Amino acid sequence: MPLTATTATEHLVQAARLAQARGADGGHERARWHVLDWLGCAARGARTAQGLAFQRWLQLQASGPCATLAGTGADAAAAAAYHGALGSALEMDDVHRSSVLHPGPVVLPAALAAAPADTSGPEFLGAVMAGYEVMIRVGRALGPTHYRLWHTTATAGCFGAAAAAAAVMRLDDTQTAHALALAGTRAGGLWQVRHESSLGKAWHTAGAARDGLAAAQLAACGLTGPLAVLEGPSGWFAATAPDASIHAITEPRDEPWMFDVSFKPWPACRHAHPAMDALRAVLGQVPGGTLGQALTGSPPRRRDDIERIDVSTYDDVLRFCDRVAPVDEAQARFSIQHALAAMLIYGEPQLAHYSGHALADPALAQLRSRIHLQADAALQARYPAHYGAAVRITWRDGSSHQAELRDTYGDPARPLLPAALHAKAQMLMHDAGWSAARIAAAIAACAALPTAASLTAFNAVLQP
Repeated sequence: MPLTATTATEHLVQAARLAQARGADGGHERARWHVLDWLGCAARGARTAQGLAFQRWLQLQASGPCATLAGTGADAAAAAAYHGALGSALEMDDVHRSSVLHPGPVVLPAALAAAPADTSGPEFLGAVMAGYEVMIRVGRALGPTHYRLWHTTATAGCFGAAAAAAAVMRLDDTQTAHALALAGTRAGGLWQVRHESSLGKAWHTAGAARDGLAAAQLAACGLTGPLAVLEGPSGWFAATAPDASIHAITEPRDEPWMFDVSFKPWPACRHAHPAMDALRAVLGQVPGGTLGQALTGSPPRRRDDIERIDVSTYDDVLRFCDRVAPVDEAQARFSIQHALAAMLIYGEPQLAHYSGHALADPALAQLRSRIHLQADAALQARYPAHYGAAVRITWRDGSSHQAELRDTYGDPARPLLPAALHAKAQMLMHDAGWSAARIAAAIAACAALPTAASLTAFNAVLQP
C-alpha cells in the first residue's frame, strides 16, 4: 500500500539516521564485531573457487586506491564487487532471521569502497549500521513469498549497500533517498543458482555491493531515482512481493536492527544450523555420546546402530537443504544430510568436512541416506522469527533419543560470545594462510574502530 505522507525510501532514510545516532550507545561496539566476522569470512573466502575467479576478474579491472584482499589496489566499483563476492563463500556470514538475509557480505564491501580518505572509525561503523538497518527493513518488508524465488540478500542488499555508501559519503537526506531509489531499480538475484551446481550466488552479493555503491555515487552527482520504487504500482512490492508489509519499513524500534543479527558458528547454510544444533543436543542425552567418536554407554551405541535420523523443521529448510547426495562443496553446505553425517563421523563442524575427501567418503554417504527431513507445522509457525528444529535418532533396537530447539546457537537468544567470535575469525584467517602477526593486527584494527581517527590500520590489514 502507498504511503500517504512520504515514500518508503524516505522512511528508510529516517530509520538509517536513527540507527547511526545510536552508535555511541553500544552500536559502534556491536558493529565492530560484524566487521571482524566479515573480515574472517572474506579472508578465507578469497581462497575458494569463487574467490579465485573474482580475483582473476579483478585483474581485468582498473587499478585504484582501494585496498583489497587480493593484494592489489582497485577502483571503488571493482573493490566493492570483489569483496562482495567473498564474505558468503563459506556460508559462515552473519544472518538476520526474520528478513532471511545476510547483511555483512554486501554492506561492508560497499561502505569500505565508498569511504573517503578522511573517514574515521566511528563514521565507518555508523555507515555500516545504516546499511544494516535499511537492508533488514527492506528484507522484512518484502516478505516470505519474495524469498521463494528471489535471493533477498541481493535484492534488499542493494538498498543496504546504497545506504551504507551514502552514509559514509556524507550525502544529505534527499541524496540518500535517491541513492536508495536508484539502487532499487537495479536490484536482482534469482534462486536458480541454488538449484544447480553453480557459483553464481557470489555474483549476487558482488553485484549488490557494486550497484549500491554506484547508486550512491550517482545520487551525489545529481541523478534522481523513483522514490516509490518499493511501494509504487510497478515497484518491488507489486512485482515480487505479494505479501509485502509497508509496516516493516516504518516500524519504530528501541534499538537498531543490527542487534537482532545472528553470527554463524559453522560452515553451512543457516537453514542447516538448527538441525546441527539439535543433533548436538540429542547426543548429549546418549551416554558417552560425543561427536565424531564411537558412542558408548549402556547399552553401547555406535554409529552403525543408527536405524534412521528424522529431522523436523520449517519449510524453507526442505526447499534449500534437503540434499542426500551433494556433488560439490557448495551443495554440501546446503545439505542437512551431509552436515549431520559429517558431525557424527568427524566431530565438531570444520571447513574440511565439506571438501572433496568428505564428499567421497562412503561411510558418510551411507549415513546420509538414513537421514530424513519433514516439515513441522509448529516450527513453521515460529519461522522466520525463530529458526528451530527437532532431531530424533532411532536405534536398531527400537529405542530413540530426540531433542527440539526453538533458537539456534549464534542467535541473539543464544549468542556467540566474544571469545567464540575471536576464535572463529582467527581460525578463518589462519586457514587463509595469514601470518600470526597479520591476524593479531586484524583483530586489533577491528577492536580499535570505535575510536579510530582513520581507517589506515584496517586498510593495512586488507592489503599488507
